[in-house]
Amino acid sequence: MAKLNIPKGKLVRKLGVNIFGNPKFDRLLSKKGYRPGQHGQTGKRFSTYSTQLKEKQKIKFTYGMLEKQFRTYFKKASQMKGETGLNLLVLLESRLDNIVYKLGFAPTRSSARQLVSHAHFMVNGVKVNIASYRLKPGDVVQVREKSKKLDIILNAIKMVKGDLNVSWLSVDKAKMEGTFVNYPERDEIDLTMNEQLVVEYYSR
Repeated sequence: MAKLNIPKGKLVRKLGVNIFGNPKFDRLLSKKGYRPGQHGQTGKRFSTYSTQLKEKQKIKFTYGMLEKQFRTYFKKASQMKGETGLNLLVLLESRLDNIVYKLGFAPTRSSARQLVSHAHFMVNGVKVNIASYRLKPGDVVQVREKSKKLDIILNAIKMVKGDLNVSWLSVDKAKMEGTFVNYPERDEIDLTMNEQLVVEYYSR
């Protein structure tokens, strides 16, 4: 994950969304749903630039990016056919660490990134320890046999009640494996993200 210079709780309150996926930050936002600091509860007006910057930071930290890496993703998205903003989100959603998190094999994206880097997963039967590895439709993600008894993975799977609520993925919890069925459409990605503001930020 990107190295943070401020506490996670303050960052969550500053951005106004639980970018880390940890339930404790949902509770924090419900109690203190305003910006931290002396003037956090005042109705301060924000410039167009600050609004664009905030959205870039929200998406960047959600997926655990450093600025240089995030800018590289944006550049690649801008060179692809179609809408740059949607391309950016699809590229980020297709990362292995994000898929491990979305499949329910890790409680947060940061823990998914750590599990991937410690080689606890395979893609199509081959060990992969690169969190940014990009999956393609039809790819199968499996928990390695030696890792199937890890408490963090078992507890994460138990937290997923019923069927997976991600239409573009499928999972077999008993086998501890999931399939990347297809690239997500825009309405299948977190709608609280405004990728167009990121496009405007980098187009200044």
